[in-house]
Amino acid sequence: MSEKKIVTADQIKKAMAAVKAQRPAYEELLGFYEKLFLAQEDTKGHIDIEPIQVPKDLLSIKLKERLPLINRADFAVDTKASEALLRKICQLAAKANEALAEAGSKVMDALHKGRLEASVLFSKILSEDDTYFDEVAQELEIDRNILVFFAYTSITPSVCLCAEQLATYLDKDTPWNKGYCPICGSLPDLSIFRGEGDRSLICSFCSYEWQALRIYCPFCDNMDQKTLHYFFSEEEKNYRVDVCDKCHKYIKTVDTRKMDHPVYHFVEQISTLHLDMLAKEQGLESGIPLCLQT
Repeated sequence: MSEKKIVTADQIKKAMAAVKAQRPAYEELLGFYEKLFLAQEDTKGHIDIEPIQVPKDLLSIKLKERLPLINRADFAVDTKASEALLRKICQLAAKANEALAEAGSKVMDALHKGRLEASVLFSKILSEDDTYFDEVAQELEIDRNILVFFAYTSITPSVCLCAEQLATYLDKDTPWNKGYCPICGSLPDLSIFRGEGDRSLICSFCSYEWQALRIYCPFCDNMDQKTLHYFFSEEEKNYRVDVCDKCHKYIKTVDTRKMDHPVYHFVEQISTLHLDMLAKEQGLESGIPLCLQT
């Protein structure tokens, strides 16, 4: 299993500066996300939640049967801290693109007038209630994916802290080697090469990082190297897109061995959207909902 990664505001700023220098076209987009990530990191220091307890008998069964420790709906969320972050995100959105600015303004107005309850919004993102988001987005006349994005990024600090706490229950001497997260069962949104070429996957929901097989599709468990391949750009050899010919899905991979700046996976996910576009052009499908990183 992975060890806890230490992330600081300074590391986020250095990672952002390096990526902006490499990809000037992303500067405006990354400007918004840098403020967002820093706000999330600041919020994480103020979260007050009780660690989730996994009973010994249940833990034994889950580890034996290779089941995730909890379901998404079981994550603990500091509602007060998350609502404060939601309002901050809406303020940041006001200086972003037109769609984000309009949505941020309408969400803030709905919170102020009591038309939207933050606690309900957060519970619905955890329970994956698509109907709720469809209805609220229609009522507020905003893009549904942006509403999901606001909700998810607001609870991310709580979710990540929960994952760190729950990770203490995992057996670090037994590789997980599954395509789904051992914490919450979600699929990965990024693949990472570290050290001597060890591969790990990062959960698209709780950001937990776990060890994975090098030749393996996390979306269909394919391990046939004849149907697994990748493509990359000559200008960006530290990034590639891993493709599975069986399920026609892809996952982006970052090779940290070829990078000289701090790697913050949220930054890497956003700053490689051009690879998502290339994959889509080839008829490939992402294994995770990109609306979480609108």
